[in-house]
Amino acid sequence: MSRTLLSLTVCAAALTCAVSANAQSYSIGLWGDMPYAKAADAPFIPALLADMNASDIAFSIYDGDIKDGSSECTDAVYTDASAMFNSLKAPVIYVLGDNEWTDCHRTNNGGYDNLERLAHIRKTMFATTGSFGMAKMDLEHQGAAGEPFVENTRTQKDGAMFVGLNVPGSNNNKVNDEKSCSKKSARTPEQCAADNAEYIERDAANIAWMQASFAKAKADGDKGIMIVVQGDVGFDIPETEDDSEARMADKDGYAAFLDALIAETKAFDGQVALVHGDTHYFKIDKPLPDATHMLSNFTRVQTFGSPNVHWIKVEVDATSRNVFTFSPMIVAANATKTLDE
Repeated sequence: MSRTLLSLTVCAAALTCAVSANAQSYSIGLWGDMPYAKAADAPFIPALLADMNASDIAFSIYDGDIKDGSSECTDAVYTDASAMFNSLKAPVIYVLGDNEWTDCHRTNNGGYDNLERLAHIRKTMFATTGSFGMAKMDLEHQGAAGEPFVENTRTQKDGAMFVGLNVPGSNNNKVNDEKSCSKKSARTPEQCAADNAEYIERDAANIAWMQASFAKAKADGDKGIMIVVQGDVGFDIPETEDDSEARMADKDGYAAFLDALIAETKAFDGQVALVHGDTHYFKIDKPLPDATHMLSNFTRVQTFGSPNVHWIKVEVDATSRNVFTFSPMIVAANATKTLDE
């Protein structure tokens, strides 16, 4: 048997030939949690966008919080965010954060019905199946355009899959008691009950979309899968502890999602990355399921956020050992922002 024929036979048996032979390396961008009015971020956004536009990224993913948590959830907020995304040359995938819907019930946010704000986002920012950006890319969506769960997306490129899920901060919109319902809030008990019903339905939908995405990635021979959410699902208790922070009372809205993520990661032969914002400082670690029982193929990446107006560049190579390589991109014009405040 010739060497070429032997190679083809081995590839066919392993079902990895197509990815190894055809996958091309490329880069993407990760950013989110900006601009915040309370941190005076707006003057620094043009430099960030210019830096990303000058790069070679195939697309970027914005992991939520298009405004700060102390400003009103007016319609203009969503229009402004859409304009920001569309100023980037490459496609932009938008993942929802808590500040633009979950927290809109707060009195300093205008006392909105946060479920009405979620419906508004779905109708206005997900009215089509395409991405944001000057160049558009088609995305797969869990729901129909403008309808529930349309914001849950996925796309595949050269041996890697990218999944966006509506898993926001503020305990994933789960309301645990009367105090958390009414504190600094315009919510009624009936609205809090509706929030919990929404949480249960969306949490199940998120898990189903994630599980289906892992199944598709396996079937298609993808070597890496990146899950992008906004909420910090709970990793940052002292590293000597055995239990995840998500098991604490104010993080229990993420417990079922994390259990499903752990199970899917264990059953996946490739690399898994969970990207999120919410806590606003750059960090890469391997915290699942806890510090002493590391899942070697799982990596958590926490993106920059206000007042740090920077981004992360990800090199994606399905033929490489880790598939995803993360590099912080410090925007020179913004590097002294926090030092000057």
